[in-house]
Amino acid sequence: MSNAKIAFIGGGNMATSLIAGLVADGYAAQDIRVSEPNPERRNALQARYGVHAFAESAKALAGADTIVLCVKPQIARQVCTAIAAEIPGETPLVVSIMAGVPEQAIQDWLGRPLPIVRAMPNTPSMVQTGAIGLHASPEVDAEGRNRAETILRAAGLVRWVADEDKIDAVTAISGSGPAYFFLFMEALEEAGIALGLDAETARLLTIQTALGAAKMAMESDAPPSRLREQVTSPGGTTERALGVFADADLRALVAGATAAARDRAKALSKTLSEDQ
Repeated sequence: MSNAKIAFIGGGNMATSLIAGLVADGYAAQDIRVSEPNPERRNALQARYGVHAFAESAKALAGADTIVLCVKPQIARQVCTAIAAEIPGETPLVVSIMAGVPEQAIQDWLGRPLPIVRAMPNTPSMVQTGAIGLHASPEVDAEGRNRAETILRAAGLVRWVADEDKIDAVTAISGSGPAYFFLFMEALEEAGIALGLDAETARLLTIQTALGAAKMAMESDAPPSRLREQVTSPGGTTERALGVFADADLRALVAGATAAARDRAKALSKTLSEDQ
């Protein structure tokens, strides 16, 4: 990766997060180019990170070893067909973070079977604490996988899936997952207020508890079930609260919610590949 030239097509929040992580990890800013039509974003990227930013995609793509597609899925076809003739002839790696856009559709729009890595990041990637699923098309070799992983690791934890359709499961678990935790935090904060805590105290206790629990789970070799058991004393307050969750069949609710998210991801992917 030390000499690889990366071209970002789109300079929005996710591209900015990846660029920030790469530069912070020591990647040479002069080897990163960005195509971004918004002049304010271009200027901000150049000023903050020292990368090259252009209004024209051809200038960003010139000599690129890796192309990172960071545009909204609704304009995926428009962007891909527009840059198809500008892509260097050396068969660069294409990394797509366009949610729901299948690899085959990208190859069709680009006009040739380029190696594609499809990534599903989540919103915490914007603060370098993301959980990101990756899938590689058959054209991607070991070096390409390593290159894609290095780029996405700049935004957080990376895991590969063997089948492209498993990206829909990644979407249901980590892609949509932050909203599940935010909902639980919202409910816990409201419960704290109802129990007599002031709003700021309820909020800060909720956030710090979520952070601490996640940190413990990440740093422990024990599974979450064991960590739960360790904090649950027989006959105690935690056991009583967990009993209420069990009575409401929380596990079935989570299973149903994630299945619904996965099914919706599949439907949206089908629509994107057929309608564009």
